[in-house]
Amino acid sequence: MSPIKINTLSTFALLVLAGCSATLQAQTSSTKEMITAPLAVVKKAPVSENELKRWSHLDLVKDSIPGMSVDRAYAELLQGKKGVKVIVGIVDSGVDIEHPDLQGMIWTNPKEIPGNGIDDDKNGFIDDVHGWNFLGDAVHENLEMTRIVKKGDDGSAEYKNALAQYEEKSKKVLEDKQQVDFLIDVHNTIKKELNKTDYKLEDLSKITSTDPKVARSKMIMTQILTNAGPTFNPESELEDYRESVYDQFNYNLNKEYDGRKIVGDNPEDIKDNHYGNNVVFGPDKEKALHGTHVAGIIAQIRGNDLGGDGVSNNVEILTVRAVPDGDEYDKDIALAIRYAVDNGAKVINGSFGKSFSPHKKWVYDAIKYAAKKDVLIVHAAGNDGYNIDKKENINYPNDSEDNVKEFANNVITIGAINKSYGETVVAPFSNFGKINVDVFAPGEEIYATVPNNKYKYLQGTSMASPNAAGVAALIRSYYPKLKAAQVKQILMDSGVALPSMVILGENPNPDEKPVAVSSAESSRTGKMVNAYNALLMAEKMSKK
Repeated sequence: MSPIKINTLSTFALLVLAGCSATLQAQTSSTKEMITAPLAVVKKAPVSENELKRWSHLDLVKDSIPGMSVDRAYAELLQGKKGVKVIVGIVDSGVDIEHPDLQGMIWTNPKEIPGNGIDDDKNGFIDDVHGWNFLGDAVHENLEMTRIVKKGDDGSAEYKNALAQYEEKSKKVLEDKQQVDFLIDVHNTIKKELNKTDYKLEDLSKITSTDPKVARSKMIMTQILTNAGPTFNPESELEDYRESVYDQFNYNLNKEYDGRKIVGDNPEDIKDNHYGNNVVFGPDKEKALHGTHVAGIIAQIRGNDLGGDGVSNNVEILTVRAVPDGDEYDKDIALAIRYAVDNGAKVINGSFGKSFSPHKKWVYDAIKYAAKKDVLIVHAAGNDGYNIDKKENINYPNDSEDNVKEFANNVITIGAINKSYGETVVAPFSNFGKINVDVFAPGEEIYATVPNNKYKYLQGTSMASPNAAGVAALIRSYYPKLKAAQVKQILMDSGVALPSMVILGENPNPDEKPVAVSSAESSRTGKMVNAYNALLMAEKMSKK
């Protein structure tokens, strides 16, 4: 599912239809004793707007919010220390490199003379000043299952599986299309009654009309706004939902649509590898929303009173546009990883994924190439609420040909948590698995940059992955001698434990209380990334 999207569809379906204790191992500086403190984690007051905008940087001990203790790390561990610049590759839908909150954080190719139309560094990419766009002017794409079905029945199990999933997904999208059309009509009714586009719960309470359609619309929107929380904007959120559903209908699942012909390459030939252009946000900057948000989570300028803050203060974002609105091609991902590696990236973020990967060996080879070059790849676990240890739920790309034994030690897979520590701390949309998910990071209601000088809350493992990648970049900046595999191990071992029991995945029956399971079932570690602990562990490891 390409740039891994927020869990919009199931969230809306649920909206329409429908204090714990823990042991936290918090390490202090090397001059103090290690402490293990039992906590009753209770948020004493509602989360403020300022806390919400930066909750992923907060601290479970100080703030009762399961952030990554980023602020605490800067205040207590990094004061007066100087790190080295770390290049972070963002393989995504593109990045608005002109956003004011990313200025000074964008990678520039030192070997390329801008705008001269010459391949100065002789790498095969002309004027690749800030990265490369392997998609050219393409924006929309089929899902991989659609592409497999379009090729016809070859008798393979892959085809049969793709066809079954395609038919199931097509049916679901038709249902979603009816639902979104209905919700848009409800919203328009409310807008007309209130004579305003932006409204809150208190506005709905003022509606006194006895018109049956208005009364019903008021009831539905009251339920949605009550459940959705304070950051929900009906106008923009419903438009995002509509666009998501219609894009699936018109492009992702449309067998008549060919999104690749505009690129001009042969996606079945890995040796046809010099295509695209140097416009790293693509032909429509607004469509680079996903990648710009990911970049902001890692690299927004800290402390400038604009938007949110990035996790790492010493990075350069190298943009590789390779993820369309639809499923990415294996060829593009393999070449994007190699491009980022060859241009000095030490961390690569991959907030994308799909259920089928016909040329996965190309991607596996690129992962192994990155491993040889000591590059850490941070990958989103996916947003289906599935156990991806099951073969029918594999989320590509991965680092295991048999879904069990890893062939490389430089890939870390990240699930998503929310801001409330307790049984429900794992986001319901987040994939999980005690073999194929390594650790969790904040992924719900994350505030970051989006194109054209704006900011937005988004959610998904797409947001959890760059949060973890930001911590990886911090480690590589301040402890540059540590290898990629060591950084991966630090992110996993230094994490704060999830509660002993957690609820995993979407609740299949909203009428029944979901069943909590041991957090050992959630991931390899049962932990959440913590920058403070990670930096302490990195310092200790770097002295060995």
